[in-house]
Amino acid sequence: MVKIRRHLHENPELSFEEVETPKYIAAYHEELGHEVRRNVGGRGVVAVLRGGKPGKTVALRADFDALPIQEENDLEYKSKVDGVMHACGHDGHTATLLVLAKVLNNLKDELEGTIVFIHQHAEELAPGGAIAMIEDGCLDGVDVIFGTHLWAVTPLGEIEHRTGPFMAAADKFDIVIQGKGGHGAQPHLTKDAVVIGSQLVMNLQQLVSRRVNPMEAAVLSVGAFEAINAFNVIADTAKITGTVRTFKEDVRALMEREIERVVKGTCMSADAGYSLSYKRGYPPVVNHKEETDFIARIAQDVPGVTKVVEGEPQMGGEDFAYYLEHVKGTFFYTGAQDENWSETYPHHHPKFNIDERAMLVAANTLGAASLTFLKEAAKKEEAAVKK
Repeated sequence: MVKIRRHLHENPELSFEEVETPKYIAAYHEELGHEVRRNVGGRGVVAVLRGGKPGKTVALRADFDALPIQEENDLEYKSKVDGVMHACGHDGHTATLLVLAKVLNNLKDELEGTIVFIHQHAEELAPGGAIAMIEDGCLDGVDVIFGTHLWAVTPLGEIEHRTGPFMAAADKFDIVIQGKGGHGAQPHLTKDAVVIGSQLVMNLQQLVSRRVNPMEAAVLSVGAFEAINAFNVIADTAKITGTVRTFKEDVRALMEREIERVVKGTCMSADAGYSLSYKRGYPPVVNHKEETDFIARIAQDVPGVTKVVEGEPQMGGEDFAYYLEHVKGTFFYTGAQDENWSETYPHHHPKFNIDERAMLVAANTLGAASLTFLKEAAKKEEAAVKK
Protein backbone atom coordinates (compact mmCIF):
# COMPACT_ATOMS: atom_id res chain seq x y z
CA MET A 1 0.00 0.00 0.00
CA VAL A 2 2.77 2.40 0.91
CA LYS A 3 4.60 1.74 -2.37
CA ILE A 4 1.47 2.37 -4.44
CA ARG A 5 0.46 5.42 -2.43
CA ARG A 6 3.87 7.03 -2.80
CA HIS A 7 3.97 6.34 -6.53
CA LEU A 8 0.60 8.07 -6.93
CA HIS A 9 1.69 10.89 -4.63
CA GLU A 10 4.69 11.59 -6.83
CA ASN A 11 2.55 11.61 -9.96
CA PRO A 12 -0.68 13.50 -9.17
CA GLU A 13 -3.26 14.42 -11.79
CA LEU A 14 -5.94 17.10 -11.58
CA SER A 15 -9.68 16.50 -11.76
CA PHE A 16 -10.91 15.70 -15.29
CA GLU A 17 -7.28 15.54 -16.45
CA GLU A 18 -6.47 12.07 -15.14
CA VAL A 19 -4.72 9.90 -17.74
CA GLU A 20 -1.95 7.79 -16.24
CA THR A 21 -3.67 7.15 -12.90
CA PRO A 22 -6.71 5.33 -14.37
CA LYS A 23 -4.37 3.35 -16.65
CA TYR A 24 -2.39 2.26 -13.59
CA ILE A 25 -5.55 1.27 -11.72
CA ALA A 26 -7.06 -0.66 -14.63
CA ALA A 27 -3.82 -2.55 -15.28
CA TYR A 28 -3.62 -3.57 -11.61
CA HIS A 29 -7.13 -5.06 -11.66
CA GLU A 30 -6.62 -6.71 -15.04
CA GLU A 31 -3.56 -8.48 -13.70
CA LEU A 32 -5.77 -9.87 -10.91
CA GLY A 33 -8.18 -11.19 -13.52
CA HIS A 34 -11.06 -8.89 -12.64
CA GLU A 35 -13.62 -7.69 -15.16
CA VAL A 36 -12.50 -4.13 -15.89
CA ARG A 37 -14.26 -1.20 -17.56
CA ARG A 38 -12.16 1.83 -18.44
CA ASN A 39 -13.34 5.37 -19.16
CA VAL A 40 -16.48 4.94 -17.08
CA GLY A 41 -18.27 8.27 -16.95
CA GLY A 42 -15.24 9.82 -18.65
CA ARG A 43 -12.11 8.77 -16.77
CA GLY A 44 -13.31 6.36 -14.07
CA VAL A 45 -12.46 2.69 -13.68
CA VAL A 46 -14.78 -0.06 -12.49
CA ALA A 47 -13.50 -3.55 -11.65
CA VAL A 48 -15.69 -6.51 -10.73
CA LEU A 49 -14.75 -9.50 -8.58
CA ARG A 50 -17.30 -12.29 -8.85
CA GLY A 51 -17.25 -14.76 -6.00
CA GLY A 52 -17.44 -18.52 -6.30
CA LYS A 53 -20.90 -18.56 -4.71
CA PRO A 54 -24.05 -16.58 -5.57
CA GLY A 55 -25.10 -13.66 -3.43
CA LYS A 56 -25.53 -9.90 -3.12
CA THR A 57 -23.32 -7.22 -4.63
CA VAL A 58 -21.21 -4.80 -2.57
CA ALA A 59 -19.59 -1.70 -4.08
CA LEU A 60 -16.50 -0.02 -2.61
CA ARG A 61 -15.45 3.40 -3.83
CA ALA A 62 -12.15 5.30 -3.83
CA ASP A 63 -11.33 8.58 -5.59
CA PHE A 64 -7.98 9.32 -7.27
CA ASP A 65 -7.72 12.98 -8.34
CA ALA A 66 -5.35 15.58 -6.89
CA LEU A 67 -5.52 19.35 -6.24
CA PRO A 68 -3.96 22.46 -7.82
CA ILE A 69 -1.65 23.05 -4.84
CA GLN A 70 2.13 23.40 -4.72
CA GLU A 71 3.44 20.83 -2.24
CA GLU A 72 5.60 22.20 0.58
CA ASN A 73 6.43 18.88 2.26
CA ASP A 74 10.09 17.83 2.32
CA LEU A 75 9.50 14.18 1.40
CA GLU A 76 11.44 11.76 -0.73
CA TYR A 77 8.18 11.02 -2.55
CA LYS A 78 6.90 14.60 -2.86
CA SER A 79 4.97 15.59 -5.98
CA LYS A 80 6.98 15.74 -9.21
CA VAL A 81 4.31 17.88 -10.87
CA ASP A 82 4.63 21.61 -10.35
CA GLY A 83 1.53 23.11 -8.78
CA VAL A 84 -0.28 19.78 -8.34
CA MET A 85 -0.46 17.76 -5.13
CA HIS A 86 -2.38 14.95 -3.45
CA ALA A 87 -3.43 17.21 -0.58
CA CYS A 88 -6.55 15.31 0.43
CA GLY A 89 -5.50 11.67 0.71
CA HIS A 90 -6.94 10.32 -2.54
CA ASP A 91 -3.62 8.62 -3.27
CA GLY A 92 -4.11 6.73 -0.02
CA HIS A 93 -7.72 5.88 -0.89
CA THR A 94 -6.62 4.33 -4.18
CA ALA A 95 -3.74 2.36 -2.66
CA THR A 96 -6.12 1.08 0.03
CA LEU A 97 -8.70 -0.18 -2.44
CA LEU A 98 -6.19 -1.74 -4.85
CA VAL A 99 -4.47 -3.84 -2.21
CA LEU A 100 -7.79 -4.76 -0.63
CA ALA A 101 -8.92 -5.95 -4.07
CA LYS A 102 -5.84 -8.15 -4.28
CA VAL A 103 -6.54 -9.71 -0.88
CA LEU A 104 -10.22 -10.26 -1.60
CA ASN A 105 -9.32 -11.80 -4.95
CA ASN A 106 -7.46 -14.54 -3.02
CA LEU A 107 -10.76 -15.35 -1.32
CA LYS A 108 -12.94 -15.34 -4.44
CA ASP A 109 -13.79 -19.06 -4.32
CA GLU A 110 -15.27 -18.58 -0.84
CA LEU A 111 -16.92 -15.25 -1.67
CA GLU A 112 -20.71 -15.36 -1.38
CA GLY A 113 -21.52 -12.68 -3.94
CA THR A 114 -19.85 -9.95 -5.96
CA ILE A 115 -17.65 -6.97 -5.09
CA VAL A 116 -17.48 -3.93 -7.36
CA PHE A 117 -14.48 -1.63 -7.03
CA ILE A 118 -15.38 1.91 -8.11
CA HIS A 119 -12.31 4.05 -8.78
CA GLN A 120 -13.64 7.55 -9.28
CA HIS A 121 -12.05 10.49 -11.03
CA ALA A 122 -12.69 14.18 -10.32
CA GLU A 123 -14.07 14.25 -6.80
CA GLU A 124 -12.49 17.62 -6.09
CA LEU A 125 -14.16 19.61 -8.84
CA ALA A 126 -17.91 19.92 -9.47
CA PRO A 127 -19.82 18.45 -11.21
CA GLY A 128 -17.50 15.65 -10.06
CA GLY A 129 -17.00 12.18 -11.44
CA ALA A 130 -19.58 10.27 -9.40
CA ILE A 131 -22.68 11.46 -11.21
CA ALA A 132 -21.25 10.62 -14.65
CA MET A 133 -20.06 7.19 -13.49
CA ILE A 134 -23.52 6.42 -12.11
CA GLU A 135 -25.09 7.44 -15.40
CA ASP A 136 -22.62 5.10 -17.09
CA GLY A 137 -23.81 2.17 -15.00
CA CYS A 138 -21.26 1.80 -12.20
CA LEU A 139 -24.04 1.01 -9.70
CA ASP A 140 -25.96 -1.42 -11.88
CA GLY A 141 -26.87 -4.44 -9.78
CA VAL A 142 -25.26 -3.01 -6.62
CA ASP A 143 -27.11 -3.70 -3.36
CA VAL A 144 -24.99 -1.61 -0.98
CA ILE A 145 -22.04 0.79 -1.16
CA PHE A 146 -19.36 1.63 1.40
CA GLY A 147 -16.74 4.36 1.27
CA THR A 148 -14.25 5.95 3.62
CA HIS A 149 -12.10 9.06 3.77
CA LEU A 150 -8.68 9.01 5.40
CA TRP A 151 -9.13 11.87 7.86
CA ALA A 152 -5.88 13.55 8.88
CA VAL A 153 -7.40 15.51 11.77
CA THR A 154 -8.75 12.38 13.47
CA PRO A 155 -6.42 10.14 15.52
CA LEU A 156 -5.04 7.00 13.91
CA GLY A 157 -7.19 3.97 14.65
CA GLU A 158 -10.44 5.90 15.08
CA ILE A 159 -13.51 5.25 12.94
CA GLU A 160 -16.10 8.04 12.76
CA HIS A 161 -19.60 7.29 11.53
CA ARG A 162 -22.92 9.10 11.55
CA THR A 163 -26.45 8.32 10.41
CA GLY A 164 -28.17 10.99 8.33
CA PRO A 165 -26.45 14.18 7.11
CA PHE A 166 -22.69 13.71 7.48
CA MET A 167 -21.20 16.12 4.95
CA ALA A 168 -22.76 19.26 3.51
CA ALA A 169 -24.09 20.38 0.17
CA ALA A 170 -21.39 22.51 -1.46
CA ASP A 171 -22.50 25.43 -3.65
CA LYS A 172 -20.60 28.26 -5.33
CA PHE A 173 -21.53 31.83 -6.15
CA ASP A 174 -19.84 34.35 -8.44
CA ILE A 175 -20.78 38.04 -8.34
CA VAL A 176 -19.60 40.81 -10.65
CA ILE A 177 -20.37 44.36 -9.53
CA GLN A 178 -20.50 46.90 -12.33
CA GLY A 179 -19.82 50.36 -11.04
CA LYS A 180 -18.32 53.41 -12.72
CA GLY A 181 -14.58 53.84 -12.47
CA GLY A 182 -12.69 57.09 -12.36
CA HIS A 183 -9.89 59.11 -10.85
CA GLY A 184 -9.15 58.59 -7.17
CA ALA A 185 -9.25 62.34 -6.67
CA GLN A 186 -12.83 62.60 -7.99
CA PRO A 187 -14.90 59.96 -6.16
CA HIS A 188 -18.10 61.98 -6.58
CA LEU A 189 -18.02 61.20 -10.30
CA THR A 190 -17.77 57.44 -9.77
CA LYS A 191 -19.64 54.43 -8.47
CA ASP A 192 -16.90 52.74 -6.48
CA ALA A 193 -17.09 48.98 -7.02
CA VAL A 194 -14.73 48.34 -4.08
CA VAL A 195 -16.93 50.22 -1.62
CA ILE A 196 -20.06 48.56 -2.99
CA GLY A 197 -18.40 45.16 -2.87
CA SER A 198 -17.21 45.72 0.70
CA GLN A 199 -20.74 46.61 1.75
CA LEU A 200 -22.04 43.54 -0.05
CA VAL A 201 -19.61 41.22 1.73
CA MET A 202 -20.76 42.56 5.09
CA ASN A 203 -24.42 42.24 4.10
CA LEU A 204 -23.93 38.65 2.98
CA GLN A 205 -22.44 37.76 6.36
CA GLN A 206 -25.76 38.58 7.99
CA LEU A 207 -27.69 35.93 6.05
CA VAL A 208 -26.71 33.02 8.28
CA SER A 209 -27.09 34.96 11.54
CA ARG A 210 -30.33 36.76 10.65
CA ARG A 211 -32.14 34.72 7.99
CA VAL A 212 -31.37 31.09 8.87
CA ASN A 213 -33.07 29.44 11.83
CA PRO A 214 -30.38 29.20 14.55
CA MET A 215 -31.36 25.55 15.05
CA GLU A 216 -30.23 24.82 11.49
CA ALA A 217 -26.71 24.75 10.04
CA ALA A 218 -25.36 26.93 7.24
CA VAL A 219 -22.07 28.51 6.23
CA LEU A 220 -21.42 31.36 3.80
CA SER A 221 -17.79 32.19 3.07
CA VAL A 222 -16.38 34.73 0.62
CA GLY A 223 -13.20 33.26 -0.80
CA ALA A 224 -12.10 35.95 -3.26
CA PHE A 225 -12.60 39.68 -3.81
CA GLU A 226 -10.84 41.08 -6.88
CA ALA A 227 -10.66 44.70 -8.01
CA ILE A 228 -7.13 45.36 -9.20
CA ASN A 229 -6.24 48.91 -10.21
CA ALA A 230 -3.54 51.51 -9.88
CA PHE A 231 -3.36 53.27 -6.51
CA ASN A 232 -5.14 56.36 -7.82
CA VAL A 233 -7.94 54.66 -9.76
CA ILE A 234 -11.40 53.93 -8.40
CA ALA A 235 -12.54 50.47 -9.48
CA ASP A 236 -15.02 50.09 -12.30
CA THR A 237 -15.77 46.44 -11.50
CA ALA A 238 -15.28 44.02 -8.63
CA LYS A 239 -15.56 40.24 -8.60
CA ILE A 240 -16.62 38.31 -5.51
CA THR A 241 -16.59 34.52 -5.26
CA GLY A 242 -17.65 32.29 -2.39
CA THR A 243 -19.29 29.14 -1.17
CA VAL A 244 -22.44 28.14 0.69
CA ARG A 245 -22.68 24.95 2.77
CA THR A 246 -25.94 23.48 4.06
CA PHE A 247 -27.45 20.14 5.07
CA LYS A 248 -31.16 20.63 4.31
CA GLU A 249 -32.85 21.47 1.02
CA ASP A 250 -35.06 24.20 2.47
CA VAL A 251 -32.04 25.98 4.00
CA ARG A 252 -30.13 25.58 0.74
CA ALA A 253 -33.00 27.14 -1.23
CA LEU A 254 -33.31 29.96 1.33
CA MET A 255 -29.61 30.86 1.01
CA GLU A 256 -29.75 30.84 -2.77
CA ARG A 257 -32.82 33.09 -2.77
CA GLU A 258 -31.51 35.48 -0.12
CA ILE A 259 -28.12 35.94 -1.79
CA GLU A 260 -29.93 37.13 -4.91
CA ARG A 261 -32.03 39.54 -2.84
CA VAL A 262 -29.06 40.98 -0.93
CA VAL A 263 -26.93 41.43 -4.06
CA LYS A 264 -29.78 43.12 -5.88
CA GLY A 265 -30.61 45.40 -2.97
CA THR A 266 -27.02 46.41 -2.23
CA CYS A 267 -26.25 47.25 -5.84
CA MET A 268 -29.55 49.04 -6.36
CA SER A 269 -28.89 51.30 -3.37
CA ALA A 270 -25.56 52.28 -4.95
CA ASP A 271 -27.04 52.62 -8.45
CA ALA A 272 -24.68 49.92 -9.71
CA GLY A 273 -25.21 46.95 -11.96
CA TYR A 274 -24.40 43.33 -11.18
CA SER A 275 -24.41 39.77 -12.45
CA LEU A 276 -24.82 36.75 -10.20
CA SER A 277 -24.14 33.10 -10.91
CA TYR A 278 -25.19 30.59 -8.24
CA LYS A 279 -24.10 27.04 -9.01
CA ARG A 280 -25.33 24.12 -6.98
CA GLY A 281 -22.56 21.63 -6.30
CA TYR A 282 -22.74 18.27 -4.58
CA PRO A 283 -25.79 17.46 -2.47
CA PRO A 284 -25.28 16.57 1.20
CA VAL A 285 -23.90 13.14 2.10
CA VAL A 286 -26.81 11.45 3.87
CA ASN A 287 -25.91 8.07 5.35
CA HIS A 288 -28.48 5.30 5.64
CA LYS A 289 -29.19 4.13 9.18
CA GLU A 290 -29.01 0.36 8.75
CA GLU A 291 -25.72 0.46 6.86
CA THR A 292 -24.19 3.01 9.25
CA ASP A 293 -25.17 0.91 12.25
CA PHE A 294 -23.64 -2.07 10.46
CA ILE A 295 -20.28 -0.29 10.03
CA ALA A 296 -20.32 0.83 13.66
CA ARG A 297 -20.93 -2.78 14.73
CA ILE A 298 -18.36 -4.59 12.60
CA ALA A 299 -15.66 -1.92 13.10
CA GLN A 300 -15.50 -2.80 16.80
CA ASP A 301 -13.64 -6.02 15.93
CA VAL A 302 -11.50 -4.77 13.04
CA PRO A 303 -7.71 -5.07 13.53
CA GLY A 304 -6.15 -1.65 13.98
CA VAL A 305 -9.36 0.07 15.09
CA THR A 306 -8.92 1.48 18.57
CA LYS A 307 -12.11 3.54 18.84
CA VAL A 308 -15.47 3.73 17.08
CA VAL A 309 -17.36 6.98 17.58
CA GLU A 310 -20.33 8.88 16.25
CA GLY A 311 -18.74 11.85 14.49
CA GLU A 312 -20.01 15.38 14.10
CA PRO A 313 -21.40 16.55 10.74
CA GLN A 314 -18.77 18.24 8.57
CA MET A 315 -19.30 21.24 6.30
CA GLY A 316 -16.96 19.80 3.68
CA GLY A 317 -18.55 18.44 0.51
CA GLU A 318 -18.24 15.00 -1.12
CA ASP A 319 -19.81 13.64 -4.28
CA PHE A 320 -20.16 10.24 -2.63
CA ALA A 321 -23.55 11.81 -1.90
CA TYR A 322 -24.73 10.84 -5.38
CA TYR A 323 -24.13 7.12 -4.77
CA LEU A 324 -26.20 7.27 -1.60
CA GLU A 325 -29.09 8.79 -3.55
CA HIS A 326 -29.23 5.63 -5.67
CA VAL A 327 -28.35 2.74 -3.34
CA LYS A 328 -28.16 2.15 0.37
CA GLY A 329 -24.81 2.63 2.05
CA THR A 330 -22.66 4.76 4.28
CA PHE A 331 -19.55 6.94 4.20
CA PHE A 332 -17.24 7.11 7.21
CA TYR A 333 -13.90 8.58 8.29
CA THR A 334 -10.79 6.59 9.07
CA GLY A 335 -8.41 8.47 11.38
CA ALA A 336 -5.04 9.19 9.78
CA GLN A 337 -3.40 11.52 12.29
CA ASP A 338 -0.16 10.44 13.95
CA GLU A 339 -0.18 11.44 17.63
CA ASN A 340 3.59 11.98 17.43
CA TRP A 341 3.31 14.75 14.83
CA SER A 342 4.29 18.16 16.17
CA GLU A 343 1.65 19.77 13.97
CA THR A 344 -1.27 18.44 11.96
CA TYR A 345 -2.07 20.18 8.69
CA PRO A 346 -5.67 20.08 7.44
CA HIS A 347 -6.88 18.72 4.15
CA HIS A 348 -6.05 20.92 1.12
CA HIS A 349 -3.00 22.39 2.87
CA PRO A 350 0.40 22.48 1.06
CA LYS A 351 1.89 20.44 3.93
CA PHE A 352 -0.96 17.95 4.22
CA ASN A 353 0.03 14.36 4.92
CA ILE A 354 -1.44 11.15 6.35
CA ASP A 355 -0.15 8.47 8.64
CA GLU A 356 0.17 5.65 6.11
CA ARG A 357 -0.78 3.06 8.72
CA ALA A 358 -4.34 4.39 8.38
CA MET A 359 -4.58 2.74 4.96
CA LEU A 360 -4.41 -0.69 6.56
CA VAL A 361 -7.12 0.26 9.06
CA ALA A 362 -9.31 1.49 6.21
CA ALA A 363 -8.71 -1.67 4.16
CA ASN A 364 -9.45 -3.91 7.13
CA THR A 365 -12.70 -2.05 7.79
CA LEU A 366 -13.89 -2.05 4.18
CA GLY A 367 -12.87 -5.67 3.78
CA ALA A 368 -14.68 -6.74 6.94
CA ALA A 369 -17.75 -4.78 5.83
CA SER A 370 -17.78 -6.50 2.43
CA LEU A 371 -17.27 -10.04 3.68
CA THR A 372 -19.64 -9.70 6.64
CA PHE A 373 -22.39 -8.10 4.57
CA LEU A 374 -22.23 -10.82 1.92
CA LYS A 375 -22.13 -13.61 4.51
CA GLU A 376 -25.03 -12.23 6.54
CA ALA A 377 -27.07 -11.62 3.39
CA ALA A 378 -26.46 -15.22 2.28
CA LYS A 379 -27.60 -16.53 5.66
CA LYS A 380 -30.77 -14.44 5.52
CA GLU A 381 -31.56 -15.74 2.05
CA GLU A 382 -30.91 -19.33 3.12
CA ALA A 383 -33.19 -18.90 6.13
CA ALA A 384 -35.91 -17.41 3.92
CA VAL A 385 -35.70 -20.36 1.53
CA LYS A 386 -36.02 -22.85 4.40
CA LYS A 387 -39.17 -21.10 5.64
